[in-house]
Amino acid sequence: MAVRKLLLLPGDGIGTEIMVEVRKLLAYMNDNLGAGFEIEEGLVGGAAHDAHGKSISEEHMKLAHDADAVLFGAVGGPKWDGVPYDVRPEAGLLRLRKEMELFANLRPAICYPALADSSSLKKDVIEGLDILIVRELTGGVYFGDPKEIIDLGNGQKRGIDTQVYDTYEIERIAGVAFELARTRGNRVTSMEKRNVMKSGVLWNEVVTATHEAKYKDVELDHMLADAGGMQLVRWPKQFDVIVCDNLFGDMLSDVAAMLTGSLGMLPSASLGAPDGKTGVRKALYEPVHGSAPDIAGKGLANPIAKIASFAMCLRYSFNMVEEADLLEKAIANVLDSGKRTADIAAPHLPTVSTSEMGDAVLDQFKALTA
Repeated sequence: MAVRKLLLLPGDGIGTEIMVEVRKLLAYMNDNLGAGFEIEEGLVGGAAHDAHGKSISEEHMKLAHDADAVLFGAVGGPKWDGVPYDVRPEAGLLRLRKEMELFANLRPAICYPALADSSSLKKDVIEGLDILIVRELTGGVYFGDPKEIIDLGNGQKRGIDTQVYDTYEIERIAGVAFELARTRGNRVTSMEKRNVMKSGVLWNEVVTATHEAKYKDVELDHMLADAGGMQLVRWPKQFDVIVCDNLFGDMLSDVAAMLTGSLGMLPSASLGAPDGKTGVRKALYEPVHGSAPDIAGKGLANPIAKIASFAMCLRYSFNMVEEADLLEKAIANVLDSGKRTADIAAPHLPTVSTSEMGDAVLDQFKALTA
């Protein structure tokens, strides 16, 4: 039996609650499907700050490097608003992404048929939606130097963030987008702001050159990122794969999340380059939503985004394609049955708790794998 090393980093807020539901699936798969998951758990975000004075300890950083994949919950909350910037909860996630070189963030936005009425958009606009946003994750304005606040005197300050991209960073994320498009609708839309940003000019040039050199069979078009945001809410089904930088990817993927009805429905995968010897990629899987401190501890969180992130882990890190398909089918079956957490329920209709939704998905998965 193969050993598959997983590190669980639940984090803060509802991150701890949704991770419980994945643990149920892991236990079932180990006990009944011979999955061979070897599980360790660590601290990240505010929880790590409380324990170690930093957003992730060196010990748990090493566990992340040694794991085949990391399952991440969520970080942050008002409790840590006053901590120094470099040890804020979010810094733990940024460090994981940077040090593990997780440059490719995959964020699918799929509208399950049973949730076509849950979106704030008209049903015909989002019914059947299936798009993939590929976000560059380790460059751009989140990591560029200088990044500082300068005291100018006379009560004035200047905040500086620097948007920086090198050719190779754009080439590799564009390559991921084109490769994935070949497995889907064979169309890529590259979004940037070349009209006002020099980094956008370079982004456009490099994506175009990469397409010309290796991917002429894939349809490519370019769109300004602000226009892309407008088109996502006007007619999102025009897109197949969208590729963009760190900042625009962050914003546009949250827009795409709400097309599906709730942030609680969107998973993501963050992947590194294949290892030269083994071909294995470092990987971290997380829901798109945050720690939602307003509902933490109340059993209201929707665990589907985290469960779907685990399905992506099965698919991309362990090549357990059949199990990933069945887990995604289990989610669809539960939604078809009418079960809803509060975030995706129609007004005044009954809802289920976090654990009840997790149990329902597990029961469906058991039935499908029996």
